Amino acid sequence: MRKVKLGLIGLGYIGKVHFLNCLKLDSAKLIAVSDASKKALNFAKRSGIKEVYTDYKMLLDNNDVDAVIIALPTHLHLECTKEAAEAKKHILLEKPLARNVVEGKKIIAEAKKHNVKLMIGYPFRFASAFQTIKSKIERGELGEIQSAYATYVATGPFLHRSEGDVPHPVPEWWFDKELTGGGALIDLGSHVINLTRWFFGEIKDIKAYLGYRFNFNFEDYAICVANSLSGTKTVINVGWFAQEAILKMELFGTVGHVHAVHSTPGKITRAVELILRRTPKHYLPHLTELSRFVDCIKKDVSPSPSGEDALKDLEIIETAYKNLIKLD
Repeated sequence: MRKVKLGLIGLGYIGKVHFLNCLKLDSAKLIAVSDASKKALNFAKRSGIKEVYTDYKMLLDNNDVDAVIIALPTHLHLECTKEAAEAKKHILLEKPLARNVVEGKKIIAEAKKHNVKLMIGYPFRFASAFQTIKSKIERGELGEIQSAYATYVATGPFLHRSEGDVPHPVPEWWFDKELTGGGALIDLGSHVINLTRWFFGEIKDIKAYLGYRFNFNFEDYAICVANSLSGTKTVINVGWFAQEAILKMELFGTVGHVHAVHSTPGKITRAVELILRRTPKHYLPHLTELSRFVDCIKKDVSPSPSGEDALKDLEIIETAYKNLIKLD
């Protein structure tokens, strides 16, 4: 079967990770890239990509493109996915699905309307450490999970990633709640809540404490308590205050205990790896994720994590924003 021809929309830090992973796939070929930055497009050209566009709509008009990876800011997800679906392109969309549930439902509806596949970028579902935990739960090795602790701390916008070959100023959209949909809870919490639901099933209620260390109108850290239908209680801790990204899950069951950590090195190390055109090892789950997306297209099967899955995460996050608790 022929290779799936991919287009990449957005070549910021995570877009560049997808870019480098695309070059490693035998089952797909990256043929087009779109970004507003000419410096980023020059990076793509130097890597052998001939079709580069400053306007992603021109990429979507390219009939040779079978599917697109959308790595744009959250406020652009709805418009871009709608146009991609209309252009009959299958879609791998970075998390979160949208800024809110209303937009999320519209995105899913557009994908269904035009019969295109929609997969949401939750790479930690493909990290071996967390897949091992999932297998232990399914085999019953831990017994009933009574409690769990989930922590994801990172830099957020306060020690930002590099774009192109040199450090780039933090984009203004990071500091606009209307454009992001929220702060650390929707940014980092979407990953953790998705893993929590994957491990323990649906969450029936959740409460949140929101912190404002940097005095913006959006939270830069949050502590939540989630109650799953299975009975598991999970304490979720997310925040934009660490110079090293760390995601840790720890589970306590009636039979056993397990924990796993996925960490990311500091900004300088990450930037050097990307400048040298090497995919950082901590981003290998993104490669597995991308490979799964391509396989779903080739085999004509529904991808997972799906749009509906990500919509449930948004619903939980919106509930957490409403159910606030005070710790001060």
